[in-house]
Amino acid sequence: MIGLIRVVTLESFDDINKHAEIIKRMFGLEIKSACIPEQYSGIHDEESEKLAIPKIIELGKQFKEEGCSALIVSCAADPAIDQLRNSTGLTVIGAGSSAALVARATGKQTGVIGITDEAPAVVKENLGQLFAGYLKPEGINNTNDLLTPLGQKNCIAAVKKLLQDGAQQIQFACTGMGTINLKRLLEKVVDVPIVDAVEAEGLFASFYVDSEQNTSSGGK
Repeated sequence: MIGLIRVVTLESFDDINKHAEIIKRMFGLEIKSACIPEQYSGIHDEESEKLAIPKIIELGKQFKEEGCSALIVSCAADPAIDQLRNSTGLTVIGAGSSAALVARATGKQTGVIGITDEAPAVVKENLGQLFAGYLKPEGINNTNDLLTPLGQKNCIAAVKKLLQDGAQQIQFACTGMGTINLKRLLEKVVDVPIVDAVEAEGLFASFYVDSEQNTSSGGK
């Protein structure tokens, strides 16, 4: 079983399991999902990330005790990834690095859209010379702002601006954009590759599961 850590506090079962359901639908994986507590606006700046890190580590340890063999941190900043690996000894997949590696594989100049003032460091580092710029859409200050029609309209406007400035594809630097299926909205108005961070973390989780199954079967 893979444990998925949501870095925003949600109340309903459907909301909590949204990313797990996306991954299950695309890759057929069974994912156990839970949220960190008292983080109703998620991670959107340095202070909120600092508050979230010990909660993420605690939830990761809890998932290990419950039998999870790998973890996903469903946040494009990849918060507490190294600490989780060190404290649990498990494979830990981050949304931000996963998305950047998928984007990098195409060799296309990549425009990045997110909810923080600057692109997450892990995204810029993994994209390297393919990083073509970053925008935070107008009026988007945390993941909840993505839920509004105006927020989604402004996301589309930001993507169009990145493409006008030379980007050849778009990467999401917020998993909340997967929650609202922004990729589907964009595909109606732009014709470039779009890398969704939730889909990317699911892809790498599927690689992990395949490798584990191959190991347990002796490579046959």
